[in-house]
Amino acid sequence: MANPSTTARSSPGGIPLHDGYSCLIAFSRDADVSFWEKTVQPPGYDGGDKIDFTTMHNDSWRTFAPRALITLTDSPITVLYDPNFYSQILSLINMEGSVTVHFPDGSTLDFWGFLKSFEPSPLVEGEPPEATVNIVCTNWDPTNNVEAGPVFTNVSGT
Repeated sequence: MANPSTTARSSPGGIPLHDGYSCLIAFSRDADVSFWEKTVQPPGYDGGDKIDFTTMHNDSWRTFAPRALITLTDSPITVLYDPNFYSQILSLINMEGSVTVHFPDGSTLDFWGFLKSFEPSPLVEGEPPEATVNIVCTNWDPTNNVEAGPVFTNVSGT
């Protein structure tokens, strides 16, 4: 039986973001949609739940394996909005297209997805109207009908 090996931590490459300001979302179907991003949660990667392959032949430990496929997670954002968004949403909701996350350092993440939901918060005197917009990442190119993962483009110096 081979033992796992000790690995020393190396210095990370790249440059960490120093501030989350400003991160913007663009839809290929409507690049000037009438909302203003307040908080953006970019999509993440999720390898899925572990696979239990423990059998009656195990002696001391339950054994697990990783899944083969990766999920690009949803991207919820909090926005201020113009009531005109109610008419614009009809060209975005459940309509597949390209979505771009513009990071503060100028790098971008492009993926296939669609607007799943627009949920306004209660309107309160003295506060601007906010809403939660949820973007679903599909990893499916609807033009060519093929699986297509996200494309990250970094800027020089990162």
